[in-house]
Amino acid sequence: MAIVEVTVIPIGTATTSLSGYVADLHRLLEQAPEPIHFQMTPMSTIIEGELQDLFQVLQRLHEAPFQHGAKRVSTSIKIDDRRDKNASMEQKLRSVRDKLES
Repeated sequence: MAIVEVTVIPIGTATTSLSGYVADLHRLLEQAPEPIHFQMTPMSTIIEGELQDLFQVLQRLHEAPFQHGAKRVSTSIKIDDRRDKNASMEQKLRSVRDKLES
């Protein structure tokens, strides 16, 4: 399973507020047909799933602001694709918590 951090920034919008665009992306993720899990943060969104599914989701996330009036979109993507063992958002956090308790 891969983990992706994505930030989608609409440019050329009528206002500096982006919360409406973020809400649209959240709805899109909730309705994704792919088997994914996601967590929104104040600055980005973390998504986990199979890599081929994540690429499809990322394409829809990038396109969504255009469909809502943005003239330009800048999307930043980081991919953590670990193949030596099963990784998940929860597993990564648990690993850090375990070390903090040691």
